[in-house]
Amino acid sequence: LASGDGEKKIKANDLVRGNLELDENDEDFVLLKSDGIPTYHFAHAVDDHLMGTTHVVRGEEWLPSLPKHLQLFYYLGFKAPKYLHISQLMKMDGDSKKKLSKRDRGAALSDYRVEGYPPKTVMEYVMTLLNSNFEDWRRANPDAPWQDFEFSVKKMSVSGCLFDLDKLADVSKNVISRMTAAEVYDGALDWANDYAPEFAALLMRDRAYAESIFAIGRGGKKPRKDITVWRDVPSYAGFFYDEFFKIEDEYPENFAKSDIADVLEDYLSAYNHTAERDAWFDGVKDCASRRGFCPDMKEYKTNPDEYKGSVADVSMFVRVAVTGKMNSPDLYDVMHILGEQRSRARIADMIERLK
Repeated sequence: LASGDGEKKIKANDLVRGNLELDENDEDFVLLKSDGIPTYHFAHAVDDHLMGTTHVVRGEEWLPSLPKHLQLFYYLGFKAPKYLHISQLMKMDGDSKKKLSKRDRGAALSDYRVEGYPPKTVMEYVMTLLNSNFEDWRRANPDAPWQDFEFSVKKMSVSGCLFDLDKLADVSKNVISRMTAAEVYDGALDWANDYAPEFAALLMRDRAYAESIFAIGRGGKKPRKDITVWRDVPSYAGFFYDEFFKIEDEYPENFAKSDIADVLEDYLSAYNHTAERDAWFDGVKDCASRRGFCPDMKEYKTNPDEYKGSVADVSMFVRVAVTGKMNSPDLYDVMHILGEQRSRARIADMIERLK
């Protein structure tokens, strides 16, 4: 750095990532604007000194300003912080990449709150951006807290990492799938209090009931991944509450309404709410056989034209009647959480609707 009383060079090897020696700075740059307000360069040196800043992490676009800042710290008699200049965070813009700006979706923390991303999800995803080996570490340590990961500056991208909302959603599904039912309840309620107050009231009405919903398919080596963000919860779990229940999906047109109604009537008359899971499914297969649907999927795939449909179709008829959806959590668990009375009532209502 050039100074008034002679030339002095400061090596920046310990200040900047990589082997970089700064050129001499002979620019007589402005410290105060004409209105008396300090420039960013002057304010940076004074503010960070007064705040006791020890490390500055910023984008590589600030690297050309580093000589000015080091010169200011030197002249002011302040100890310079250590600097780390990192590559920019990028996003796809059509077929090309552009810098992620503060106006882009995902740049503001409020975006994650509104969408309902758990804080843990955001931290997990940021770690995938920061270090290229984090995902391998996570696969080897699925249950370890992210804080156990050994972060390395050397593993940071030098070409600009890509911010990908689809990847963020995938990370979020995995994070939520590993949560306990109680954690899902707390996270969903916290979000719903601000953005879905009517649903929040239903969750608070009976915590044990809500947790039993979130417990379906949770745990084990392959937990269900129905929830991506807390915003999904009212749609995912709404049918468990009569106030939110509605028929969202229609039956496929290749099935006659009369056949569906007959299947539902037959199922309802034989339904045993206290049966164990295997016995319950045997009842579904018996219903399929009686109504011309194949109870064995292998047989149906071999001779589909000999049947009206398969046992999977029979299950779908019941599922839509009970949940209003083609896709839902395990039907056996759903009906036991709803209870026999509500399950029967919904099937009976569907039969009347079909007729």
